[in-house]
Amino acid sequence: MSTPNTGGQVHLKQEGDIAVITLDNPPVNSSTDAVRRGILAALGAIDINQTKAVVLTGAGNNLMAGADLRELENEPTEPTLPQVTSALESCPVPVIAVVKGHTLGGGLELALACDARLADAAATLGLPEVSVGVIPGAGGTQRLPRAIGLPAALDMIVSGKPVKAAKALELGLVDQLLSETEAEAQYTEILTYAQSYNGGKQPLSQREVAPANEAVLQAQAKKLISRSRGLPAAAAAAEVVLTAGKLSFAEAVAAERSQFLALRGSQAAQALRYLFFAERAEPYTPSQAIEPRPLKRVSIIGAGTMGSGIALCVLNCGYSVDLLELNPDALEAGVKRIEAELEGDIKRQRLTAEKRDALLARLNPTQDINSVAGTDLVIEAIIEDLDVKRSLFKNLAERVDENTLLATNTSYLDIDQIAADIPNPERVLGLHFFSPAHRMPLLEVVKSAATSEQTLTTASAFAKRLKKKAIVVTNSWGFVGNRLYAAYRRQCEFLLEEGASPEQIDAALEAYGFAMGPFKVGDMSGLDIAWRMRQQTADTRHLRRYVGIPDLLCEANRLGRKTGKGYYLYGDDNRPQPDPEVARIIANYRAENGIEAKPFSDEEIQQRAVIALINEALMLLSEGVCQRAADIDIALAHGYGFPRWRGGPIFIAQQMGRDALNSALDQLAAVSGKGHERGDANLLTPNADAAEE
Repeated sequence: MSTPNTGGQVHLKQEGDIAVITLDNPPVNSSTDAVRRGILAALGAIDINQTKAVVLTGAGNNLMAGADLRELENEPTEPTLPQVTSALESCPVPVIAVVKGHTLGGGLELALACDARLADAAATLGLPEVSVGVIPGAGGTQRLPRAIGLPAALDMIVSGKPVKAAKALELGLVDQLLSETEAEAQYTEILTYAQSYNGGKQPLSQREVAPANEAVLQAQAKKLISRSRGLPAAAAAAEVVLTAGKLSFAEAVAAERSQFLALRGSQAAQALRYLFFAERAEPYTPSQAIEPRPLKRVSIIGAGTMGSGIALCVLNCGYSVDLLELNPDALEAGVKRIEAELEGDIKRQRLTAEKRDALLARLNPTQDINSVAGTDLVIEAIIEDLDVKRSLFKNLAERVDENTLLATNTSYLDIDQIAADIPNPERVLGLHFFSPAHRMPLLEVVKSAATSEQTLTTASAFAKRLKKKAIVVTNSWGFVGNRLYAAYRRQCEFLLEEGASPEQIDAALEAYGFAMGPFKVGDMSGLDIAWRMRQQTADTRHLRRYVGIPDLLCEANRLGRKTGKGYYLYGDDNRPQPDPEVARIIANYRAENGIEAKPFSDEEIQQRAVIALINEALMLLSEGVCQRAADIDIALAHGYGFPRWRGGPIFIAQQMGRDALNSALDQLAAVSGKGHERGDANLLTPNADAAEE
């Protein structure tokens, strides 16, 4: 073994007649100016007369997990990644890429520019650029179709979804899986492969694209773009991928690069990068000096849809779980839901039967409340009734240790009242999961007036282990997510009252990028839930503008999908269909209240709904409900289907400029009527460029 030639973030080592180039840019070997320069320098330093093959690998766990996204904020500098992929492809001797860990984006483009690809069995490969608002910009849209065919390449690039190494081998994306897992043995296996490699140069740029049915490809592209809910990069990615085989490689790569450069500075790309960094920033915790308490055993009270979902989520992360439900039928149903989800994971090859059995062995279904003795954390997920929850907490406090954390999954109730009269109230907090709890990433960690820093730190560590996007909020009606959604839904009801139809409002907001319109969401959740809440606050209706249309629907037993009719009519296929009866109810309501219906454009509907979210976000900041402004956008993106590529209400407000924001808030106040509170635009620092316009 020769002495390594070390050059900053890229090292060159000669192993006999095999040259090994190692990327070394912790933590994930992301592409930077220094890395790109290092690769070119290493290629230039190789003595091709003494070298049979080159191995391109990465230090640590990854080959390269993609670009450093901060570079996308500035104009590209040379050497660019296309220059590096071109150099790899034109290297006089074969180059063998070692795909390991997360080999994504620019990392996979490097591997595609090599002549052969070895993969660690645990590797993940993908071109997820659309998820940050751009498309592959170093030949990925053209080399991947030549490696695996247009249909598979279209799916990987437009969806942005990565594939596991075994699937990559099946597709022909990699040539061989490494059998060794220990680092030194794997290195020897790689060198042995390189020594015996006799495939010569195999540049993908010179390979023909396998023919595919054009009509089928177009239909596939349309479906993939539809699933992206308006993400601009998805349509651009499909367009460029479909040029493979129609244009020369050079022409197609030039078109790819042009689209990449046009997208990188777009508002959608900026929004996605903003969320990317906001989600990875250190979450708010009260004190870095306080160590979280260890949690081993968690008790879930309530085996309904939410309780069983929380139990499954906690089980999946290695905890022992008591699932307590007094009703034996409900308990059995909860356990069956958990078992059914696990069976589904086995069928999707995400779980083995052995791991399922081990997981279920940690589940203790019980009807005995005394089983909570000795647990570290209790999470209640029972009905939204303050008196019932208070009684339960008092009961729990008599049976658990004084240090056991007591958490409520309430969506709206006052946690201070739930914790009233409980000994050691500093251990009480909210853990507000979103349904289905084992899938939805958002978790609100709610601090009551008495919650201690130790409790909050422990809960934050618990949320991290659950792999949730956790935001820390203070005790307030609806916390962050539900309060924002209530303001959004309320504004949509104002629009309904003023002249828009449920179908138009839903369609406009889905076109904006929301996963589902508000009235379809209401039907799916059940209109009676919000109805009960409105009845509880009926004595304060006179203080604010109130729309009675939802009440009329509920009084007509139109409670949503559960009754086959709500804002929409539902047939055997459970798909929403417009119902003339709803139009009649709305028209009669307007007539009785002297409201003359007026037309709205889709853009007006979108603007009203989004400004309502911005206004409520500003109210949350002014009241100190959340600790970081970006947490508001994280909550909406991960819990309410807000389009990620629009960033969120805080991001949008920051782009508007102070004058435009104040004008929009004034207009919202003018149309919202009695009881409307106007947010303070001065709480945000607008985008500098927007402020100058």
